[in-house]
Amino acid sequence: MSDNAPALPRVLIIDDSRIVRASIIKHIKGTYDFREEPDGEAGWQTLLLDPSIQVVISDISMPKLDGFELLQRIRASKVSRVQEIPVIVISGDEEDAARIRAKELGATDFINKGIGNVELLARIDALCRLAQARRELEESREALAKQATVDPGSGLATNEYLKHQGEQALALARRHNSELSVMVVEVDRFDELISRHGRQVSMLIVRKLSKILSTRVRREDTVAQQGECQFVVVSPSINLEACGAFANRLRQAIAGLAMNYRGELIHISLTVGLANSIADKTETLSDLIAVGQDRVASGRAAGGNQVVGTGGIVRSGGKSRYAVGVEQALVMLRSDAADEVRAQLPDLLRDLVPLLRLAEQEYGFGIPVAVIEARVKADAEGDASKS
Repeated sequence: MSDNAPALPRVLIIDDSRIVRASIIKHIKGTYDFREEPDGEAGWQTLLLDPSIQVVISDISMPKLDGFELLQRIRASKVSRVQEIPVIVISGDEEDAARIRAKELGATDFINKGIGNVELLARIDALCRLAQARRELEESREALAKQATVDPGSGLATNEYLKHQGEQALALARRHNSELSVMVVEVDRFDELISRHGRQVSMLIVRKLSKILSTRVRREDTVAQQGECQFVVVSPSINLEACGAFANRLRQAIAGLAMNYRGELIHISLTVGLANSIADKTETLSDLIAVGQDRVASGRAAGGNQVVGTGGIVRSGGKSRYAVGVEQALVMLRSDAADEVRAQLPDLLRDLVPLLRLAEQEYGFGIPVAVIEARVKADAEGDASKS
């Protein structure tokens, strides 16, 4: 056979009878590649280790792990390739109850031990085509996910986009002697939340948190969800002090919220791990995220509901320089985040003064631009004298 010839589709045959295995191999040899195992446990290990297997043919009565238990493991697997693989069960005509149970556990098809050559090949061919179509669909979905910038589930950036944007921002920060900070935000005791309220309610809470996060960050920041209850925020040109102040405001805001579900108030808290390109001397964005995740783990072990930075727990207090733009402030107001905007009013008004002055010149609304400008200046001077 030529080295360039395409590989034959591979079938895994699991049966404790050497005669049955030999009979099936005789039918498929030359049309399909094959592997054979004498019991369900050996078959399971082979299936896990060999990603080229496209169809499984399994007996029911076998030592160590029978066909029913093997089916349960396959359909419960967290590996999609294993979970979705077509499984043909070998059965006799008299085994109606066994066939029903195997079907309920996820068997794809059934064959009798005396099946003819043409029928067996037709069954395997149809299932190989099905497995190939599923694999191609999964690869297509993964390719689209890598190209997409927004995760349709969370409405936040995809992890691929976060990595791309973050690496670019990190390179830019190094070039201009600037810095980049990362926040890893995690919902505390998420397993307990699921146990008490169920996964559906818990995921609704996570989605609510994702919306709150997206309205509180700046336009130049990137937010993505990693795992069920963890988020990553990449913030260019922000030092650890400002990042910590923002993280504590976010933590306190969430701790003060009570989400109502069917008459019950649900409270959650957050633990935030901070990392910074200068303070932590990291080379890549992945390293920065890993540092942030380690600090989340430290905060989690200490009881949660805290912000952890390079020097340990970051206490709240002090005015943050983590500013938002006018457009972002409008989004935050529409999302009931007036307190966050109120803290940024002096900076926002300073940005708006030129626009207000132009509006007054054009329309004569009577806007007290000079008063606004004087008040903003006085507030800025007052903050400077305190620092």
